[in-house]
Amino acid sequence: SDVPDRFPGVAHFHTVRLNQPSGMYYSTSKLRAICDLWQKYGSGMTNMHGSTGDLVLLGTSTPNLEPLFYELTHDLNQDLGGSGSNLRTPSCCLGKSRCEWSCYDTQATCYAMTMKYQDEIHRPAFPYKFKFKFSGCPNDCVASIARSDLSVIGTWRDDIRIDQAAVKKYVSGEYKSNGGSHAGRDWGKFSINKEVINLCPTKCMWMEGDTLKIDNAECTRCMHCINVMPRALRPGAVQGATVLVGAKAPILDGTQFATMVVPFMEISADNDYEDLVNFHPEP
Repeated sequence: SDVPDRFPGVAHFHTVRLNQPSGMYYSTSKLRAICDLWQKYGSGMTNMHGSTGDLVLLGTSTPNLEPLFYELTHDLNQDLGGSGSNLRTPSCCLGKSRCEWSCYDTQATCYAMTMKYQDEIHRPAFPYKFKFKFSGCPNDCVASIARSDLSVIGTWRDDIRIDQAAVKKYVSGEYKSNGGSHAGRDWGKFSINKEVINLCPTKCMWMEGDTLKIDNAECTRCMHCINVMPRALRPGAVQGATVLVGAKAPILDGTQFATMVVPFMEISADNDYEDLVNFHPEP
């Protein structure tokens, strides 16, 4: 504060960002330890989580910063996250740990990139912040396409897998659409034309009798059909990710989505993610 004598309660109000675990998995003992430490050195207020992903600790004084940092890193084995003009803490969705749609291991990739670029996270060297976000499928549950400078979104290169017997069960009403999330709503009988085919953005789906057909060359991987009929449709078997750059959400101009630079890339720990680290945009 510029007037600490008038407002001593907020003379200092430093915010501390902690690097969250990939997928934001915590043990209760870890959460209790962080809260106890913050009660000791700070206000006790937390934000779980910031839009970048960090576990944010709100409000402490300058003399408490160094002892907090020492105990945080030495006793709790927890690292600081990125803030200011540097690489912000990479974040990811739950990936293969919980989600059947994930096309690559987002958690392992996020961890590898975090360790690879530790210097950029801890030592501001950029003219502005830079964000990595990793989504396992086109549902993009961490909003990487709109909120990150480098976005890695899981996708597939072959055809959507179809279980025609399950399609028939959706049509007959034996299976509930959308995983049963609309059960109990009086919306009438499920209509595959109304709820799936007619909502396809490229109109690449149709029925021939009781058989669902998909022109996969026209599919944009929007995931709508898969979300509505998850027991009948699955992503293809040749899986990897699309790499995009340049998303931002300026206050005055409105959101600008990322630009695709690599349509498909296999994401693998076998070569220590070097394909992702050293990727070159398609000409």
